[in-house]
Amino acid sequence: MLKQTIMKRSDDCHPTIFLMSIIQTKSVADQVEEVLRERIRNATYLAGNRIPSESELSDELGVSRATVRTVLAKLAVNGLIIRKQGDGTYVNARVQEVSAHAGNLWDLVRLIENNGSKASIQPLLISEKDASEKEAQVLALEMGEPLVQFKRLFLADQRPVILANNVVPLSFFRVPLEQIDGQLHFREILHQYCHQEIGFVITDIHSALAADEVRQVLKNQSALTVLELHMAFYSRNNQPLAVGLNYFDDSALRLSLVQAWS
Repeated sequence: MLKQTIMKRSDDCHPTIFLMSIIQTKSVADQVEEVLRERIRNATYLAGNRIPSESELSDELGVSRATVRTVLAKLAVNGLIIRKQGDGTYVNARVQEVSAHAGNLWDLVRLIENNGSKASIQPLLISEKDASEKEAQVLALEMGEPLVQFKRLFLADQRPVILANNVVPLSFFRVPLEQIDGQLHFREILHQYCHQEIGFVITDIHSALAADEVRQVLKNQSALTVLELHMAFYSRNNQPLAVGLNYFDDSALRLSLVQAWS
């Protein structure tokens, strides 16, 4: 539910503007998402045009920039907007009402099985660590707060193909780390040990030079580059759950994206 306050500028060359603030009947993030979806739907934000910045939307709607950032990330996952680094955020030029599916990129076992191979997981490390500045920012924590890090190797027919690194806030866990089964799917780890469910995942994909450690773990010393998947996991109510950095040996594993347009 939105409250509108009418304010006139002091000069006559600008029309009346509306300042909008959020009344908390639903979650703040849900209300912001509804507002932005409606603006895209009714062409307040025209297809192909840039929308206001995070700080402008934060000021206009009276919410934190973190909330705006989370909502924009979700709209980008859904294909409604396109975020261009250093240039701003644009309404997808092809959007009417878009339904986008990235094929559950975070489900690494399914990715391997979809390539026709038998998947297995080899846990390499489960331990505590302090949150870095970047991890803390994504997870809405203070830098240095305790995290649980998972380093795991995913194999296709016993061949190493993915080195997966995930971190989860230590406060989520309901059991000692020694009781965690590192061979479970990541969604099952969050469900079984943290009582959390993944609602959506934001994934950035790019090619990067393969570090010596990555080549060694993937047992591919000839690999010059790997695919890096940077992932942020959120619950259905937009709570940050985990951060992931996965390295794909794209010489051994084919990665295909399918996007459906309604």
